[in-house]
Amino acid sequence: MTATTDDAADARGAASEVNAVPRSASRPATGIPPDATGRGGPGTAAPPGAPAPGRNPVRAAAADPPPPPEDDPQGVREAVARATRQLLARQDPQGWWKGDLETNVTMDAEDLLLRQFLGIRDERTTAAAALFIRGEQRDDGTWATFHGGPPELSATIEAYVALRLAGDAPDAPHMVRASAWIRAHGGIAAARVFTRIWLALFGWWSWEHLPELPPELVFLPPWVPLNIYDFGCWARQTIVPLTVVSAMRPVRPAPFALDELHADARVPNPPERLAPLASWEGAFQRVDRALHVYRRFAPRRLRKAAMASAGRWIIERQENDGCWGGIQPPAVYSVIALHLLGYDLRHPVMRAGLESLDRFAVWREDGARMIEACQSPVWDTCLAAIALADAGLPPDHPALVKAADWMLGEEIVRSGDWAVRRPALAPGGWAFEFHNDTYPDIDDTAEVVLALRRIKHPDPARVEAAIARGVSWNLGMQSRNGAWGAFDADNTSPFPNRLPFCDFGEVIDPPSADVTAHVVEMLAFEGMAGDTRTRRGIAWLLAEQEPEGGWFGRWGTNYVYGTGSVVPALTAAGIAPGHPAIRRAVRWLESVQNADGGWGEDQRSYKDRSWAGKGASTASQTAWALMALLSAGERDSQAVRRGVAHLVRTQEEDGSWDEPYFTGTGFPWDFSINYHLYRQVFPLTALGRYLHGEPPAACAPQAASAASVPAVSAAGFPAPVERRAAAGAGET
Repeated sequence: MTATTDDAADARGAASEVNAVPRSASRPATGIPPDATGRGGPGTAAPPGAPAPGRNPVRAAAADPPPPPEDDPQGVREAVARATRQLLARQDPQGWWKGDLETNVTMDAEDLLLRQFLGIRDERTTAAAALFIRGEQRDDGTWATFHGGPPELSATIEAYVALRLAGDAPDAPHMVRASAWIRAHGGIAAARVFTRIWLALFGWWSWEHLPELPPELVFLPPWVPLNIYDFGCWARQTIVPLTVVSAMRPVRPAPFALDELHADARVPNPPERLAPLASWEGAFQRVDRALHVYRRFAPRRLRKAAMASAGRWIIERQENDGCWGGIQPPAVYSVIALHLLGYDLRHPVMRAGLESLDRFAVWREDGARMIEACQSPVWDTCLAAIALADAGLPPDHPALVKAADWMLGEEIVRSGDWAVRRPALAPGGWAFEFHNDTYPDIDDTAEVVLALRRIKHPDPARVEAAIARGVSWNLGMQSRNGAWGAFDADNTSPFPNRLPFCDFGEVIDPPSADVTAHVVEMLAFEGMAGDTRTRRGIAWLLAEQEPEGGWFGRWGTNYVYGTGSVVPALTAAGIAPGHPAIRRAVRWLESVQNADGGWGEDQRSYKDRSWAGKGASTASQTAWALMALLSAGERDSQAVRRGVAHLVRTQEEDGSWDEPYFTGTGFPWDFSINYHLYRQVFPLTALGRYLHGEPPAACAPQAASAASVPAVSAAGFPAPVERRAAAGAGET
């Protein structure tokens, strides 16, 4: 879509149409009044001004925030106009946005290894992948897993092997540096399990020296510990096909030796010392040894039935576009497993799977080919719509209406794996990717609802129905502790992370502060701040605050992201800016602001708390901090003014921001993400809210809130106030 001068005029003109009052207006200085249990509850009396049960709060009038001076010395209005034009120009004609999703070179290396295993590696793909991998190598010969990060052994091994496949000689200077570093850091034996599985496929590592994954796992019922539904959905989709691979232990002819990657080539598989039996690690090590013995005596008919069941499980979860879960790692293992089970590469299932993998490739202008681990169109689109609306774009702007149309078409109305824990819950939500109907997620659903509420759609009944289903599904996915995970409810078993196989990344999906905050914010927008379920989420968030004042960020880096998610949610739900938790968050954000006025946080904060809130300033993290401070009533503070000035100063001429640093998170520390659209949508959101005020909570039409949720008392909960004219779908 091409932006026009009319778009820019719309972006500037909308500032006079949609204004907000500061969050400090009409806010009581207390949080949730306790009931007899010490927490807010339906048994307490409602304070004066609280909404009636099942009703939207009364909208209170308040003064507009002081606008920037007419001459706009900071250039905020022009920065917003430039960023708006830039974002509008990036919209696909179908209505969606998608930025590149950059991770690390293991995606590219494993893509080449898969093609080598299947016998379909071609020269063009290999050369393009090698060009990208070489471009990511550092001067010391290593590869990191995020920009500016430390060398990472497994990534370096996989990148080295991929370059060997591409024809790079082991005695080439860049390869010599890499292999020397690998040997000095323990060699292949010290690599993670996943890396050694890839090497075992070609005989470069022994299957006997890998943890055993019996396919009989698929027969365990959901109430038995370590059944497949105890794992997070991403791990579940990976483990099921890997049970087939582990059972069959395939070995393809190796095109070359890798002796140069062993710390001692004479003893490539050094013996592993067992941990004490009394420890969890020691106990599971011995369980794994028992499984190795079981392998030799496993009943053939049982094993054959288990592998067949695993194959059916995999095929049943293939999406319409051929992928699995919309993410690359489960897809590659599913293709391998099905091939081992006898599926020919020309079989429709296999052909669709391979074609879907090709769509993860980003071809760059220099001829390099980067593999995305995942694609984020739903997430990017709802965030872009929120940014444009909060920047002042009229709610009926064609770009927003087109985005709403596309998002409505992406709603998932069939059941998925989540129903194993919630069998009676009706479906209704959104996934992260183009195609992932089996695994909608709670975070995307909350943000899509927040986006749709900002858009004036010509078919309000359609919007209301979709929102009602999404809200109901999210409420039904609340975990027992009152919070929300990303894909499943109560996915908190302590056992999966202790398995010898699971030495890389999170394999469970417990509730997180950032996802819970987005759900709470959505519920506040729906007029449900007083709902008991919302209040349980708020109580959990308040209890999860770190001593320093921030919140841990599970899906974004890290404490800055968590805090930037939680503070706007709490204030939208009625927690006063003067509440001690909000004040602690403000003080912490002010304390970690960089000298240049921005905020940044390195991925190292996931391993070392001393890095919390520390790192080079980035556009997205600066925006998250500003969003928190603005929601806390700090619009006129020195910290906000400096942060806004930093964003304006670092904006490119075309309205974008540069951000090489990774501010997204797949697995804390283990798998970092650079969402290329984050640098655009979040700064625009923050600057828009600086200009126009906070978005309006509790703006849902009364009919929607009354129809979609049962009436509950709002006892003891401060009433949200309207901060700018609502533009929600179906408004009259």
